[in-house]
Amino acid sequence: MLRKLASLVVALAIGLVSILSSIPAEAQAPYPNRPIRIVIPFGPGGFADITLRLLGQKLTERTGAQVVIENRPGAGGVVAATSVLTSPADGYTLFVFSSGIALSKSLLKTMPFDPVTAFAPISTVALFDTLVLVRADSPIKTMKDALDAARVDPQKFNIATINPGSTQNVTGELLRAATGIPMTVVPHRTTGEVLTSLLRGDTQLAVDALAPLKAAVDEKQIRAIASSGSKRSPQLPDVPTMRELGIDAVVDGWNSLVAPAGTPREIIDFLNGHVRAIVADPDFAKRMIDLGGQPATCSPEELDARLKSDVDMWAAVVKKAGLSPI
Repeated sequence: MLRKLASLVVALAIGLVSILSSIPAEAQAPYPNRPIRIVIPFGPGGFADITLRLLGQKLTERTGAQVVIENRPGAGGVVAATSVLTSPADGYTLFVFSSGIALSKSLLKTMPFDPVTAFAPISTVALFDTLVLVRADSPIKTMKDALDAARVDPQKFNIATINPGSTQNVTGELLRAATGIPMTVVPHRTTGEVLTSLLRGDTQLAVDALAPLKAAVDEKQIRAIASSGSKRSPQLPDVPTMRELGIDAVVDGWNSLVAPAGTPREIIDFLNGHVRAIVADPDFAKRMIDLGGQPATCSPEELDARLKSDVDMWAAVVKKAGLSPI
C-alpha cells in the first residue's frame, strides 16, 4: 500500500513538473522583465531624441526595466521602422512615430510597410512646431528678406533640415513649394550638423524644432524669423507663423510611441498608462515646455485616428504642393 502511495506521489510530482515547464516564461515573469529598446529614426540631440530620453529615464524608474534608446537616422525613418518590425511583438522593442512618418506614405515612392497597419499605437508624447532660423549676423531679418534673397539666385539659396521624411524636412519642402522659389533643401543626419551648416554659411536658412537649438538661440548665435505652427509658439511669441506671413506651409508636428502590430493589448495598455503618468508629471511637463514642445498624450485609438487623418491630410498637401515622390 505504501509503495503504491509513494509511486502515485512520484507520478504526480513528475506530472506537475512537466506542466510547469510547459508554461511560457512570459507567464511566470510579468512584463517587463528585461530591457526595453526604443528606436528613434532621428539622430541624437533632436527634439524627439531629447524628449524620448527623458521619457525612457522615467519609464525605467517606474517599471524597473532598463530603457535603451537607439538612434537610427536616415531614409525617412524606413530603415529604423523596418528594424523594429523584424523584432518580436512582445513590448520589448518600441518605435518613435513622428508626424513625418505620415507623410512618408505619399512622399516615398516605395515603402516596405504600411505605417497605419504595421504598428500598434501606444500614445502621443509631445506636440511641436518647427522654426525657420538664420545666423544671428545674417542680413536676413524677416521671411520677406529671405524670399527676396532667394529669388535673386535660388540655386545658391539653401535650407538645412534633418533627414528626408522628418517633419523638419517636410516643412522645408513645403516652404519651397508654397513660395514657388526653387530653393535647395539640404538634408543632414543630425540637428548638430544643421547648426554647423548654418553657422558656417553653407546654408542660408535652417528649419528645426526649438528644443535642440534653444542654447544657440539663447546665446544669440541664431535667431528665428518664422514658425510652422498653426499658432505662435508660447516660447517665442514675437515670432510670426508662416501662415500669418501669407505662406501656405502650416505644419503642426507630433511625436508618439508605437509597437509592432500584434503586441498584446495588455502590454499596450500598460505602456500607455505609464506614458500618461510620466507626461502628466508637472516637472516633466515643464521640461517639455521649456524645450519648446507641448506635452500631449492620448489613447491608442486616438493616436490611430490621428495617424490616419494625417496620412490623408499629407496626401492632399503633397498633391497641392506638387511635390514629387523620392
